[in-house]
Amino acid sequence: MKVSIKSLLAAGLAAAVASCPPTMADDGGSTCTCRGAEGRWALQMNGAFWLGIFKDKDGTASAQLLWGGGSPNKQHDVKIDGNTATMKQGWGKDRTRIATLKANGAEAEITFQVVNEKGEPQGNPEVRKAKRIPELPPAPDISKAVYGQPIDLLKDGIDGWKSMNENAPFGWSIKDGVLSNRIRRKPDGTPYHGDANIVTKRADFFDFKLSYDVRVLPNCNSGVYLRGIYELQVLDSYGKPVDCHNMAALYGRITPTVAAEKPANEWQHVDATLYKRHLTVVLNGTKIIDNQPVLGCTGGAITSDEFVPGPIYLQGDHSDADFRNMILTPIEK
Repeated sequence: MKVSIKSLLAAGLAAAVASCPPTMADDGGSTCTCRGAEGRWALQMNGAFWLGIFKDKDGTASAQLLWGGGSPNKQHDVKIDGNTATMKQGWGKDRTRIATLKANGAEAEITFQVVNEKGEPQGNPEVRKAKRIPELPPAPDISKAVYGQPIDLLKDGIDGWKSMNENAPFGWSIKDGVLSNRIRRKPDGTPYHGDANIVTKRADFFDFKLSYDVRVLPNCNSGVYLRGIYELQVLDSYGKPVDCHNMAALYGRITPTVAAEKPANEWQHVDATLYKRHLTVVLNGTKIIDNQPVLGCTGGAITSDEFVPGPIYLQGDHSDADFRNMILTPIEK
């Protein structure tokens, strides 16, 4: 039987498409599973573990790794070879952590190995799985969002919340509609750390507008996690230059366009809209983040999976803070 070159090419293309389909996100984002190692990856570990691997137009490779807490850290000596990427980062004194990612379509295996200054392995390698994060959709038209009924998160008092660690000291209370956290302190006034973070008992929130008043005490450092994944910073940062770690910034991810904080001990108002993996934040009547894409989870997140509903989570292990008038309005579509 004679087979034309044209039919062979068509069959080969069809087979390639079948073995490498795009995956679709609920918010309309998509990703082709043929992009090799490049892309953003959610590591399948407890908490916030995220890896972004990129290549500039000139071919220069770069990468950032979020390892549980803090902000994404720049990786060094990044090399991309098709489905494989390698990178390095300082890991304590005289040690380096080497990460090797091997992609297989929408999934990957990542090996972490710590070595000393001589390049000798220190301990056993840690092997983890990862899932490719679908590409972000275009910035949504927030004016077309359809909202549900507002939910008063403080309506049931402290009974509407629970500790994330039942063994941690619990410093939260509600009085006259104000939810307060007061942490333990040493005789010299410095905090012990390790006090309880809390989450709403409801954990079915996805896209929504969250409004709240917050009062930061001097040197306050707390946070409000949207869906338990994305932290809006709560910080006494009045008078400081804009930074991705300041008040109402998306921690380590999005820097406010303008500083709109008030001094410590004053009530401040936040309106945050999370819609189709884009974020808008208005602080004290000033829009400081305007429908910006969210590239991944933030340090301290409950999970790196950005496609599951979650609670509102308040950071309580750092310092004192007060909240009131916490109203969440779901976006239904």
